Parts: sequence; structure tokens; C-alpha cells
Amino acid sequence: MTEAPSRVPPHKLAKNRLFLDCYKYMQSDKLALPTIPDVSVKIRRAINEPTANSNKIARVVQTDPSITARLIKISNSPLYRGRRKIESCPEALTRLGLKAAQDIITVFALKAVFNAKTAVIRRKMQELWSHSSHVAAISAVLAHKTPGFDPDRAMLAGLVHDIGIVPILAYADRQPDILTSPTDLADTVRELRSEIGVQIIRKWDFPTDFEDVVIHAENWFRNSGDQATYSDIVMISQLHSFIGKVDVKKMPRMDDLPAYKKLAAGNLDADLSINILDQVKDEIESIRTMLN
Repeated sequence: MTEAPSRVPPHKLAKNRLFLDCYKYMQSDKLALPTIPDVSVKIRRAINEPTANSNKIARVVQTDPSITARLIKISNSPLYRGRRKIESCPEALTRLGLKAAQDIITVFALKAVFNAKTAVIRRKMQELWSHSSHVAAISAVLAHKTPGFDPDRAMLAGLVHDIGIVPILAYADRQPDILTSPTDLADTVRELRSEIGVQIIRKWDFPTDFEDVVIHAENWFRNSGDQATYSDIVMISQLHSFIGKVDVKKMPRMDDLPAYKKLAAGNLDADLSINILDQVKDEIESIRTMLN
């Protein structure tokens, strides 16, 4: 989660039971993948009905008071704030738009996926959620500053960029004796995170460009073409999230990256600097709080 991928020597992986089991089950489509939370499925189904409107969708959303409260709160955040304060779920849905609301509700619901029984793996899941929600918050704010991008979609992309780690942790949670050393988990994550993540994106019927988000989240020097993409947004957000947590010498310079250059070349506000996200850190922290 904190360093660019590097291939692990085959002789090391041959001794790693966690890797061997996860790889075997992944290849045979038998690895247990997380299920998208019920409330997200219900909202998606309701929004796709021909007669969908804010009042009808609100009745579905309001079955979960926590998500309802956070939906109202985010509709009043700087990302979406209008001239008057929103105080009800139908009003929030009208301001956000049903498609954006669907993405936001999915973001709020996904925390339930990051869960485990054993103390060691539960702590790993909590660390993964903390990292993913931080990247999601930065992605939302960066997208808000970038014409042509939707903050809600960027937030969801940021949240799922490491989703492929969840089944690995879940398997280790069910087989607590399988982790003989911390490097077993790190090596397994490094080798399988992307492939498993793509399987989940397809299972959940998420946008196909989210596959690129998962595959290239740490492919720092990738150039995806002339136009910036959500994978570029998430990559830069992830790099920014490492500030103060990872040795700066192990990370590339942000302004050397093709993704950063595309976002900076006329796509962002004219006052963009490499420290622009520091200028909106309160906004980022506010979204992180909502996610948590």
C-alpha cells in the first residue's frame, strides 16, 4: 500500500502458503470476493427504475440513518455546497443528482467490507480502510479542482484502488496459522492485489476505467495518453497521502510524473501549485471524517 510494486523472487513465493492458496483460488475463480453492501445494490436498482425520482430514492436511503445523515452532510460540503443549507434527504439527492448520489452512497456503504474477526487482520483492515479513505478524500477534492471530473466518481475510485487486498486479508483471517511472517502478507499483496482487484471491479459491475485505477495505482511513470484520467487522479492522490508517512527518497517527485503534468497542464485551476492539496487540507479532513 505504500511502495511501488516490485516482483518477488519465485523461490520466496514458493514458500509462501498465503500466496500459493490465494493464487490457486484466484485462478480457479474460487477465491471469496467481497459482496457489495445491500444498501448500495438497492439504491442502484431504485435509481435505474424508469420512474426514479428524489422522493422515491430517499425512501430507500432513509432505511439507513447513518448514510442519510452523511449524504445530507456531504451535500452541504464545499464539493457540492449551494446557496442554501440542505436539511432533508430528498433535497440532498436533488442537489447531488441521482448518479452522483449512487456513487457517494456506495462509498459510505463500503466500510462494511473492511472487516475481520482476528485482532491482527482486523488491524490490517482498519489500516487499509484508513489509507483508502484518505486517498478517496484527496481524490474527491482534486477532482473538484479539475474541470471534467466528478468528485463523487473520483472518491469511489480512490476508495477501491486497493480493494484487491481485502480478499487476501479475509483469507488470512479465516486461516490465522497461514501467516508465518509479515513478509508473506506483503509479498502476496504486491503480487496479487491488482488481479484480484480487477475481479472485484467486474463482479460489482463498476465502470471499466476503474480497472485501470486498480492496476496502475502505483505505476508512477505510466502515461495513459494525452487526456488525464481517474487513474491519474487516484495515483497523484495516493502519492500525496504518503507525505509524512513514507521516506520521501523512496517516492518519485510528483512534478516528474506524467499524471501530474497532465493534470497541471491547463486542466486545473490557474493557481495550481504542487502544494495545492495542502491548501485544502481542512476540506480533505472533513471528507475523511464523513467516510469514517
